[in-house]
Amino acid sequence: MVGSKRQRMIESNPYFAAVTANAPYAYASSAAAAGIQAPPFPVVRLRGLPFNCTDIDIFKFFVGLDIVDVLLANKNGRFTGEAFVVFANSIQVEFALQKDRQNMGRRYVEVFRCKRQDYYNAVAAEVNYEGIYDNDYHGSSPPPTRGKRFEDKEQMEYTEILKMRGLPFSVKKPEIVEFFRDYQLVEERVHIACRPDGKATGEAFVEFISAEEAKRAMNKDKMTIGKRYVELFPSTPDEARRAESRSRQ
Repeated sequence: MVGSKRQRMIESNPYFAAVTANAPYAYASSAAAAGIQAPPFPVVRLRGLPFNCTDIDIFKFFVGLDIVDVLLANKNGRFTGEAFVVFANSIQVEFALQKDRQNMGRRYVEVFRCKRQDYYNAVAAEVNYEGIYDNDYHGSSPPPTRGKRFEDKEQMEYTEILKMRGLPFSVKKPEIVEFFRDYQLVEERVHIACRPDGKATGEAFVEFISAEEAKRAMNKDKMTIGKRYVELFPSTPDEARRAESRSRQ
């Protein structure tokens, strides 16, 4: 099953109203059964993205368009420089295609049509690598085992910065400080990332007193804030600064 968070994001858009609970991605089939010709699935593929690109950069690249989902493509946990963007309707796709070969930073980006299945394959690849974690999970049992991904994180180079992902969109700085109460962090260097429109992205950057303390704080990986499991990743001061700068714009 494709990630439930992404499924809910797509289903919430009026364009996908034909979707049924038992076939969340079969809107084209549902339309066909009703004798209606469904429009093409409104997705484009981007190639040549900067390797420090984030979903916020893509929202800014397509400013003014109604984006339903952004998926940064990864292979074995590494960003490939490609992404898939799902729009609210086919008209939005036509506008998006006009951005083909325009620049993001110093790189020009290719924007081209792709098939719905290409997008689903990319989602499936992400799920297979990361494992399914429904960030709205309400069960009382612990999340799935960390397995290989946790071992990979152990091998990564650490700085004093950790990145948090999967936070409640309403999270406040004191909640993050409380989350890491057993570790020595720099309170004034806790930054909650926001999109250009001011809405939280569900990510945050936290600075600790040392790289060793940040690595120790990784023990909180997959712990909860509210009812959401929070993932932790080693980050860098440069990545944290970029996120803070984008939030100010």
